[in-house]
Amino acid sequence: MRLLNLLKSKIHHATVTGADVNYIGSITIDRDLMERAGLQPYELVHVWDVENGERFETYVLEAEPGSGQIVVNGAAAHRVQKGHRLIIAAFCLTDEPVTPKVILVDERNRYVRDL
Repeated sequence: MRLLNLLKSKIHHATVTGADVNYIGSITIDRDLMERAGLQPYELVHVWDVENGERFETYVLEAEPGSGQIVVNGAAAHRVQKGHRLIIAAFCLTDEPVTPKVILVDERNRYVRDL
């Protein structure tokens, strides 16, 4: 069996609403966006800052549904600024085809459409 690491979930152009260096790790994401993109609490995600090219990995925590929150916590908070746009992606190891759930959000982190 050969496993491939394939994209399973992506939130495109999420806007950073906060950065808290004193919080212990993670990225906090609006629960509604998590559900639309198929992300689970504590799931590993790759985060790419569109504004400055910074890249890091962390895990997901839930924010209040409908809050629009995208908060980068811990050491990674040094790599982003409020208002920066992010791409948040999760991958899975599988030997089967995957149809990723990829969503686009607006500047207030409201769902726009599937990509």
